[in-house]
Amino acid sequence: MEDIFGTKINASELTDQAISLVMTYAPKLVLAIITLIAGLWLINRFVGVLDKRLGKKDPTLNKFLCGLLSAVMKVMLLISVASMIGIATTSFIAVIGAAGLAIGLALQGSLANFAGGVLILIFKPFKVGDTIEAQGFLGAVAEIQILYTVVNTFDNRRIVIPNGSLSNATLVNVSIYEKRRCDMTFGIHYDDDIDKAKAILQRLFEEDERSLKEPAPRICVGSLGDNSVNLMFRPWVATDDLWPYYWDMQEKVKKAYDNEGITIPYPQRDVHVYKSE
Repeated sequence: MEDIFGTKINASELTDQAISLVMTYAPKLVLAIITLIAGLWLINRFVGVLDKRLGKKDPTLNKFLCGLLSAVMKVMLLISVASMIGIATTSFIAVIGAAGLAIGLALQGSLANFAGGVLILIFKPFKVGDTIEAQGFLGAVAEIQILYTVVNTFDNRRIVIPNGSLSNATLVNVSIYEKRRCDMTFGIHYDDDIDKAKAILQRLFEEDERSLKEPAPRICVGSLGDNSVNLMFRPWVATDDLWPYYWDMQEKVKKAYDNEGITIPYPQRDVHVYKSE
C-alpha cells in the first residue's frame, strides 16, 4: 500500500501503533475526564457548604470568599487534569501565566474592582445589611461580590456598583450607628410667640414614644429669614425610626401650630399698582 507520494505504508504497523496509542492514552483520558467531573462536583459541593455556613456568621465575606476559592480551585483542578493526560505542567503554567498577564492588561478595571473588594473586606466601611449612600444611590447592601457590590434601593431597584468606585470615593454609611439626630426646621411668623412655638415642639417630642431622652433635643432659633423666624428642632431617635419619625412630626407640628394659632408663613409679595394720569 502506497500513499500519494509513493511512500509504502504498512497497514498492520499503523493499526498496531493506533492500538498502542489507544491503550496508552485512553485510560489516562478516561481517568482525567472522571477526575474533572468529580473535581468540579466536589468543588461546587464544598463551596455550597461554605456558602451556607459562612453566610450565617459573616454574610459580608461570604460571596467574595466563596467566589475566589471556587476560581482558584478550578484552575488547580485543570492543571492537575492536564498533567494526568501528559501535558507538561510547567509549560501549561507558563501559558496560563502569559494569558493571565495579557488578560490582566486588558482588564485593568476589573483588577481595580477586585482590589477594591479586598480593601472593603479588610477595612469594612460597610457590611451586608447596612444602608449606604454612594455613587448617587441610597439603599441596603445585599451582596459584596469579587468585583461588584449589589445594593437594593428602597424603591425596589437593584444597583450593581464596582468595588473600585466604592473603595476610592466618598460614601455615607447611614445605618452604622444605632441612633441618629433628626434635623427639622419650622418657620413661624414674626408676630407669633417664639416661646409658645418652642413649647409646642417640646410637648410633641415628649408625647412621641420614639423620641430618645438622651442626648437631649435641641430647640432654638436657627435664623431670621425674609418671611419667617426659623426654629431648629433637633431630636434624637433610633436609626430605624428616623424617616417615619420625620414624616410624622411634620404633620403633627402643622396641626399643633394650627390649633394653637401659630402661623407657618409662606413667601408672599405685595404688589402696589399706581394709576398715572
